[in-house]
Amino acid sequence: QVQLVESGGGLVQAGGSLSLSCAASGSDFSLNRMSWYRQVPGNQRKFIATISSGGSTNYADSVKGRCAISRGNGKNTVYLQMNSLKPEDTAVYYCYILINVGAGVRAYWGQGTQVTVSS
Repeated sequence: QVQLVESGGGLVQAGGSLSLSCAASGSDFSLNRMSWYRQVPGNQRKFIATISSGGSTNYADSVKGRCAISRGNGKNTVYLQMNSLKPEDTAVYYCYILINVGAGVRAYWGQGTQVTVSS
């Protein structure tokens, strides 16, 4: 079993920055991919950014150039640095990880952290 703990959300003015983190813990697991999604009430959860075990990254067009995903030195923590924030970035942000289980993967979601951007 893997536990995810997110932190770093909060209230920020438009144009400001926030950094989110998500730490994965548990016994003896191998991380495959770590990602961030966000969700506005009434809407589907949407992909924001992802980073592979090898460090390759990919971003949604809506945040490209404004966000950077990275992994900590211990590799079990994923960060999302968000710059030039806009009111439309307001959402609950979730980390999402895949761990290797045999020949497949198992997915876990974080508990979510609220990001509110005021205009």
